[in-house]
Amino acid sequence: MSEIRKVAVLGAGTMGHGIAQVSATAGCEVVLGDVHAEALEAAKAKMKKSLDRFVAKEKLSAADAEAALGRIRTTASLSDAVGEADLVVEAIPEKMELKLELFREVSAKAPPHALFATNTSSLSVTEIAADTGRPERVVGLHFFNPVPVMKLLEIVRGLSTDDETVARARAFAEKIGKEPIVVNDWPGFATSRLGIILGCEAIRMVEQGVASPEDIDKAMVLGYRHPMGPLKLTDLVGLDVRLHIMEHLHAELGEQFRPPALLRQMVRAGKLGRKTGEGFYTYD
Repeated sequence: MSEIRKVAVLGAGTMGHGIAQVSATAGCEVVLGDVHAEALEAAKAKMKKSLDRFVAKEKLSAADAEAALGRIRTTASLSDAVGEADLVVEAIPEKMELKLELFREVSAKAPPHALFATNTSSLSVTEIAADTGRPERVVGLHFFNPVPVMKLLEIVRGLSTDDETVARARAFAEKIGKEPIVVNDWPGFATSRLGIILGCEAIRMVEQGVASPEDIDKAMVLGYRHPMGPLKLTDLVGLDVRLHIMEHLHAELGEQFRPPALLRQMVRAGKLGRKTGEGFYTYD
């Protein structure tokens, strides 16, 4: 089983630059690809800021942080990004048509031995894999935000994913300091399915006047020892993102995932959470 040494991360948003950072910190050579130059510049600044925080907290030496940054380069060229990759991780928006188009292009440009991974939180890994020409080498690697901090990595096995691919994915997870779980490809996998149903019910409780967002979140933090309440987490993820996932799971799994009317209203009003300054809470 060949070790993953060279990683291509496609998409320089919050998840993409987090995946790039942890891969480089673990010693991998990383190419971070994005068609938007401004996204790549912002990603470089955010990775440096994140690594500086680890240095300040004495969780990483200054030399190791500098070395990690030195192992990351950026590019707007897909061929350049994936041409020598052992692992290609897709971290673009949660739209199936975009992911299918990207993986068709990646399949023509990546080396034969490369693993393909999608960071999707709910879409079908089997469907993404089907049109690649190498479905046995496609796997879900569902990272959690913020990637440098969260320990879990959900490995999603598609219908055609082979044992070697799962083993290489697990070895990569351990190399970058994550605790992997392996789940079969099913809408919402394990984590999104459970997380979304909790968030969905919390929003319904606000809608019905059961309690305030603050008290609902406090109940889960103090009563169930969750690190963050479901409504504050919804603000962090983005109400628009949560709505999109709920719509997908509603179509796939049924009525329990029907998006609450309140969520639709808030998204229409542009109250998307932290990124807009207002969601179930307000932010500076």
